[in-house]
Amino acid sequence: MAGVCAAQPWPAKPVTIVVPFPAGGTTDVLARAVATKLSPVIGQSVIVDNRPGAGSTLGAALVAKAAPDGHTLLMGAVHHTIATSVYKKLPYDFQKDFAPITTVAIVPNVLVVSSAKPYKAVADLVADAKTKPEKLSYGSNGSGTAQHLIGTQFQMASGTALLHVPYKGSAPLATDLLGGQVDMSFDTITPVLPFIRDGKLKPLAVTTAKRSSVLPDVPTMQEAGISSLAIGTWFGLLAPAATPATVTARLNAEIVRIINTPEFRKQMMDIGAEPVGNSQADMVRQIREETEKFAGLVKAGKVTVE
Repeated sequence: MAGVCAAQPWPAKPVTIVVPFPAGGTTDVLARAVATKLSPVIGQSVIVDNRPGAGSTLGAALVAKAAPDGHTLLMGAVHHTIATSVYKKLPYDFQKDFAPITTVAIVPNVLVVSSAKPYKAVADLVADAKTKPEKLSYGSNGSGTAQHLIGTQFQMASGTALLHVPYKGSAPLATDLLGGQVDMSFDTITPVLPFIRDGKLKPLAVTTAKRSSVLPDVPTMQEAGISSLAIGTWFGLLAPAATPATVTARLNAEIVRIINTPEFRKQMMDIGAEPVGNSQADMVRQIREETEKFAGLVKAGKVTVE
């Protein structure tokens, strides 16, 4: 029976993309965009399964232990390369237990505050924060995520002390940000863009080295005087490590083809994402290099999670 199952062509059943955050965030939006286009191409349903918790590590652990048959994938992100250094114990090794498929997109993070706040620029926020050590708060998508580390770097570079408030995802974070329960966030552009356009949230700076095409008037952190901060968030698909190379190669080919279509690229640009679609080897190298880079940043910022 095992031999018969192994000989079955892929896909033999619906494919599930596990999203380690709640619905509504950038990871979820990108996963659903890929799922919609991939399903008709492979002739099977592609289901998005939201499994939030523990700074994106719960969903990753689920996929690491899944059957390596190409039917369970992870929409991973830069958070996973950070978690490797932040969490003292993880039930998986991100570099050994996953087979990278392709990076879907890179999305800038943006420092936003409620429009009710008096800050007009990063300098205003920094000046206020310095008079109120650990009184101003910033929300993140969980301990050990990119938003958490960006907030840590921001404090180190600006000489401020902020209170970190972890959430399970962008949707609950945005709700509290709009309601004034948290003062700021360093979330990706995608989930906060509608609120920025509606005038409910105020963008002060993007965290990437260059300005965002959807927020061209918003300065970079470097332009705003925070010279040592330049980070963007990448999102990509991975499979369990033992997944057959023929399956991951086909997934790469099909998904890269989707990413390079004018329709998909426009869809990404409209939400502030920069489409990528790289090779498996490129994604392996990207994960290795970023894991090493963030290990140094985590150590410098003394960021740990039990």
